[in-house]
Amino acid sequence: MPTQILMPALSPTMTEGNLAKWHKKEGDTVKAGQVLAEIETDKATMEVEAVDEGRILKILIPDGAQGIKVNTPIAILAEEGEEGLTVGAALAALAKKTGGASSSVTPASPSVSSAGKEPVLSRAQESSSSRIFASPLAKRIAEQMGIDLKAVCGTGPNGRIVRADVESARSTKKSTAPSRSPAPAVAQGIDARDYADKLGMAYDAVPNSMVRKVIARRLTESKQLVPHFYLSIDVEIDELLALRKQVNEVSGAKISVNDCVIRAVALAMMKVPTANVSWTDDAILQYRDADVSVAVATPNGLITPLIKKADTKNLAQISAEMKDLAARARDGKLRPEEFQGGGFTVSNLGMYGVRDFAAIINPPQSCILAVGAGEQRAVVKNGQIVVATVMTCTLSVDHRAVDGAVGAEFLAAFKPLIEKPYSLVA
Repeated sequence: MPTQILMPALSPTMTEGNLAKWHKKEGDTVKAGQVLAEIETDKATMEVEAVDEGRILKILIPDGAQGIKVNTPIAILAEEGEEGLTVGAALAALAKKTGGASSSVTPASPSVSSAGKEPVLSRAQESSSSRIFASPLAKRIAEQMGIDLKAVCGTGPNGRIVRADVESARSTKKSTAPSRSPAPAVAQGIDARDYADKLGMAYDAVPNSMVRKVIARRLTESKQLVPHFYLSIDVEIDELLALRKQVNEVSGAKISVNDCVIRAVALAMMKVPTANVSWTDDAILQYRDADVSVAVATPNGLITPLIKKADTKNLAQISAEMKDLAARARDGKLRPEEFQGGGFTVSNLGMYGVRDFAAIINPPQSCILAVGAGEQRAVVKNGQIVVATVMTCTLSVDHRAVDGAVGAEFLAAFKPLIEKPYSLVA
């Protein structure tokens, strides 16, 4: 009996993904545990392994397909002894197996759009589907104009909604709308593509990855919905730099300042647990472990791999784990549990020479610490001006869950851990 290979749910929150690449082709024999394909989720590209043995009879979803819903059939697998099985016979067998739901398995799934291809539905399929078929330009214009595409009649191929249909619907809406006082304008933002086209500005359109789209959506929501406030503190790191140098010389390790910051943050979280929280309408969740997310730049966008129970790990362990996580993050090879969760985030731009900055909170966390560059500055000690290496750290805080006093208490616990760093190697 042939079986379906379904789009897997690679994380608890995943609802759809992109099929980045097939590692097998039609006719190939597969064994359990072999890599079938690479799936791009909202945070990483992960390999999908075969569960059953057999032969790839038909690939239903091609390389580059986007927006594939979880549990959508992506291929058909024939079992051993079914060498002569045809695609038609397999579809019929699967339809019978699923109680006649043959529409659940089709070589061209209408729920998927591939790069450079657009799905085409028959009128019968269209009438039974809740999906609205419109060109990307039509969708964008409809969103900007506040047009409900469900009320628009498409004149494109197979009833597809095109730009002219949306503009026509807008004209009709204007002519039939009752006279009333103008409503206050709502800022929609400037359509950069339309703006550039009208002004004749040359550009290269780099398609947004799924990761980049999720980052844009979540950070926009964070800035709009989370009441941020900011607290900054200067810490002297001369003793930390000296200790780091000694540790590296003795152990042969390559501990970084950021590794020290991660451990200091974790220890400060345990001292001030009220900063290790998330907001919900019913309760503030206070986490028991000091799980620290660390912002890492990748070619596809920002990702925050997780150092779990960082307070229980020494600097060498944190350093080795961070190097491994960062490398695999850049290659898109992190597992969901390695970047999901965490109660606090560290974002360090000091290596780029950035003196100070304020980071956007990573929901549902309540705090993120932005770490700037260590630089020599003139400071006053005992009435004398001396030179010290100073690093500015800015804490962004969700005021719903963390009050100003709690944020200040956290920084007050963090500062001596950095300035008198010997407890970091204890």
